[in-house]
Amino acid sequence: MKILMVASEATPFVKTGGLADVLGSLPPALVRLGDEVGVVMPKYRVAETRVNEAIVAEPVWLAMPLWVGPHSYSVDILRLVHRGVHYFFVDCPALYDRPEIYGDYPDDHIRFALLSQAALGIARHIFRPAVLHTHDWQAGLAAPYLRTTFAGDPTFFGLRTLLTIHNLGYQGNYPAAAFDDLGLDPGLYHPGGLEFWDRVSFLKAGIVWSDAVNTVSPTYAREIQTPEYGFGMDDLLREHSSKLSGILNGVDYEEWNPETGPYQVAHYSARDLAGKLASKQALLAEMGLPPNTRRPLIGIVSRFADQKGFDLVEGIAAWLADQDVAMVALGSGQKKYEDMFRQLAALRPEKFAVRIGYDDAVSHRIEAGADMFLMPSQYEPCGLSQMYSLRYGTVPIVRATGGLDDTVDESTGFKFVEYTPEALQGAIQQALDAFEKPGAWIARMRRGMAKDFSWDASAREYQRLMLSL
Repeated sequence: MKILMVASEATPFVKTGGLADVLGSLPPALVRLGDEVGVVMPKYRVAETRVNEAIVAEPVWLAMPLWVGPHSYSVDILRLVHRGVHYFFVDCPALYDRPEIYGDYPDDHIRFALLSQAALGIARHIFRPAVLHTHDWQAGLAAPYLRTTFAGDPTFFGLRTLLTIHNLGYQGNYPAAAFDDLGLDPGLYHPGGLEFWDRVSFLKAGIVWSDAVNTVSPTYAREIQTPEYGFGMDDLLREHSSKLSGILNGVDYEEWNPETGPYQVAHYSARDLAGKLASKQALLAEMGLPPNTRRPLIGIVSRFADQKGFDLVEGIAAWLADQDVAMVALGSGQKKYEDMFRQLAALRPEKFAVRIGYDDAVSHRIEAGADMFLMPSQYEPCGLSQMYSLRYGTVPIVRATGGLDDTVDESTGFKFVEYTPEALQGAIQQALDAFEKPGAWIARMRRGMAKDFSWDASAREYQRLMLSL
């Protein structure tokens, strides 16, 4: 099967979040299953168009003419083959040569409408797929362009479309006046089409016009059909529930593997856990904490945001400070949570350490060296860190939502349901009590390390879904 994906980011070229990880891992997993896969993405100022000195993106179409409503562009299409995947970069400096990838620019609706138009141009002239697989709102207009503007183009007869929603909280909603810039039939702007509460919604467009829609975990697919998690689209998603499903994201075990992974001071396995203790000793030293390996160490690697449950952590901060526990946190985000971790580290430097920002090497060492990993998310479409933690024998403490609920069970971690500080405190207390029984704790670690959340398993589910379209 020939598949063309459309997304705003992909590793190793440019990354702001989990979407990029998926676009760097799912395509090569499908290639291993025998599919031919391409990925279309913008060429940003910050995007790398080389993997190493020997693999550099080269032009395959210069000055491709594209239109977004009344706006005309001449774009270059560059191609780079990495891990068997054809990555196509849309080079349009007028729209993508910006300081930030997502900068809330006033022409963002045009920037990402052009991405969809470029993908269809690539599908027509360079890489003709059987399935067009779009990701998140940034690629949401590909399906309506395909089904309306290009409905009579024989090139696209039989082409099927799949939209993957990575986070429903980001919808690409713009003022109604933006519709005139998109070049779509005015008859599409109505409550059953692109209109969403008097605004134009790119994500709604993708949901309505795609042949199938999936989210990145089965539980999240059910949750977004409820008012609590639907961000105003729950009615729409229930209406289209017959084409909605959930496929769990996978983990790249070539990178996230305690036996072989990068950045660790010591490797270890479920059979031989000695390197886990050495990793904890090294992490405590690196973060400036006392070398007390008998005390449980909780790790956090996250965006510091309301969605990630840090209001709950704030609610139990005083209790945490009184427990015989240490905590290391890596991340950035809302200032109030950055300040919270800074204050904890300043008031109790023997227990709390924080690094503001993101550092891939440090994130690996936290996974390797911590005893527990905390993810108290308000909602979590899939989550990857809890799956990394399981493989590293770092017992997750999570809220039972989305992919966290799908991947962590009572035999491998600790979960709480109610979104309250008291419920979070109860789950942490359960983990601290369990840590006092080393034999049972090691057995729990090993059960988690035996779990298989590889991309190959997820790719087979995507393959089955695409074949059914």
